[in-house]
Amino acid sequence: MTQQHERWSPPPRDPDDDTPRLECGVFGVYDVAEASGLTALGLHALQHRGQEACGMASFDGQRFHTERHMGYVAEAFGGGGLNERLPGRAAIGHTRYSTAGGSFIRNVQPMFADLEAGGIALAHNGNLTNFLTLREQLVQEGSIFQSTSDSEAILHLIARSRRPKFLDRFTEALQQIEGGYALVALTNKKLVGVRDPLGIRPLVLGELNGKSVLASETCALDLVGATFVRDVEHGEMVVIDQSGVRSFRPFPAQQARPCIFEYVYFARPDSVVNGRSIYEVRKRMGRRLAQESPADIDVVVPVPDSGVPAALGFAQQAGVPFEMGIIRNHYVGRTFIQPTQGERELGVRMKLAPNRSVLAGKKVLLVDDSIVRGTNSVRVVRMVREAGAAEVHLRSASPPIQWPDYYGIDMPDRDKLLAANHSVDEIAKILGVDSMGYLSVEGLYWAMGAVRDPVHPQYTDHYFTGDYPTRLLDREIAEGRNELVERQLSFLVDA
Repeated sequence: MTQQHERWSPPPRDPDDDTPRLECGVFGVYDVAEASGLTALGLHALQHRGQEACGMASFDGQRFHTERHMGYVAEAFGGGGLNERLPGRAAIGHTRYSTAGGSFIRNVQPMFADLEAGGIALAHNGNLTNFLTLREQLVQEGSIFQSTSDSEAILHLIARSRRPKFLDRFTEALQQIEGGYALVALTNKKLVGVRDPLGIRPLVLGELNGKSVLASETCALDLVGATFVRDVEHGEMVVIDQSGVRSFRPFPAQQARPCIFEYVYFARPDSVVNGRSIYEVRKRMGRRLAQESPADIDVVVPVPDSGVPAALGFAQQAGVPFEMGIIRNHYVGRTFIQPTQGERELGVRMKLAPNRSVLAGKKVLLVDDSIVRGTNSVRVVRMVREAGAAEVHLRSASPPIQWPDYYGIDMPDRDKLLAANHSVDEIAKILGVDSMGYLSVEGLYWAMGAVRDPVHPQYTDHYFTGDYPTRLLDREIAEGRNELVERQLSFLVDA
């Protein structure tokens, strides 16, 4: 096989599914009975962060055990015998959404490597912006890759380090990677959690009966009965073993810039991220949106489900009734992709149904969390009009999305982002609404209890501003070579 960067095409997306997608969630426990069963529960709570594949690795004191599956956590790990298949008192798990041409077992995490000091299983959430550069260098020096997952590149870097101690080797590897990530790793003696230097991707530390738990979100701690201890800080490495929890700082000090899209869309409403309640922040987004973009309306209706908190905040601020004018069917899978226009319309109606008693004859204001390409919005608006709405107005509880992401969010390139190519008035005509409005960047920061510092922004917000928090090395090198680089490089495409 010739050594070259694998090419792939983004997977065919359901034309009615216009939501941005985050790659994955991670979970880990140390020194607890039936660790794999607990990890399965944690992954179930993180299912919203990735629905296409999941995996676990456990250590029983002598051997590592791994299982990786396509599909939902409940389908993969919900049957009997889990703790017999994955025995041990320490485990890590991962749930992901594939952004690269399809999911295959060889790319599902956690990934495992056997080093001279023992085995290591690793799972991570996010994307490395220098992955292609690292991979090219490693391949030239003799490394053999079984996938194009950037997690595998991290394992190669650890394996190639000549430092005598594992933590030193791990640190040396971390100092060579760039981008946004949160990762968990399991060795025969330790559970390790790391957050990137800017804290772009979230990671929290919890406690269950005196034992430590790591998770992408606090909702996973809640489900397993663990208490929240603190956020793993930006640029921090926590090491958990029999002596307790130790903290290390493998990176130079920087100002934190967590991903603000966690608050807009990704995190579950019942989670607390970086000390802020997702539910309360989204309600504040709706309140500010009502101030910035009011309308003469009869009723506020959320676009289910992620638009609900913001719509509630809008209705409370505007003094207008909040009603569930659209009902979502939770039993239609995302795999329902239809090839023809008529069948796609049926697909929308299977997922979302109008509540005619709320909509008929009313001036309706729809609130959605964000608008990417607008394909879903067009069909929702049409459905509401067909249910008898006198007027339909649309509000986005986030600012216009105008720039793509390179840190683990699956967003289209700029030429396919609606707000990057059209004015607000043009968007209103395209979507078929009587009026259109977006929350401002200033309003979003207000909802976070902050005022944006234009020189040193407090959050990663490039999708709205074009202000990327790190260099994009792979893209910069490709542009210098006049080459095309795909945005998300995480999978080989099987023939």
